[in-house]
Amino acid sequence: MTNLQVRRTNTILYCRRWQETVRFYHEKLGLPISHATDWLVELKLTDRSFISLADENRATITGSGGAGITLSWQVEDLAGMHDRITAIGAAPGPIQTKWRARVFYFRDPEGHRIELWSAA
Repeated sequence: MTNLQVRRTNTILYCRRWQETVRFYHEKLGLPISHATDWLVELKLTDRSFISLADENRATITGSGGAGITLSWQVEDLAGMHDRITAIGAAPGPIQTKWRARVFYFRDPEGHRIELWSAA
């Protein structure tokens, strides 16, 4: 039996507030667009990891409204990112220590929880 060997990841979020959410990830978080159509935008997280935002009104899948989803991303400068998230008005929670890591949470315009963390 062959094990799953993932070469590239892409998380797709279906969004009711699509244009606002695309602006949030691209303009406020600074993620570069790697592909775009009139209803889907793919943004680059790393060389092999992407997040796509699909317009729920143009897709065959409905969004979750942010329920039950956490995007968890390890970053280099957690305190600096906390300052940046505060500056863009995304209301981050406090930096906490959990699971041998430092972590904080905030939400995108759709309500998806985003966890930024670094090793403690």
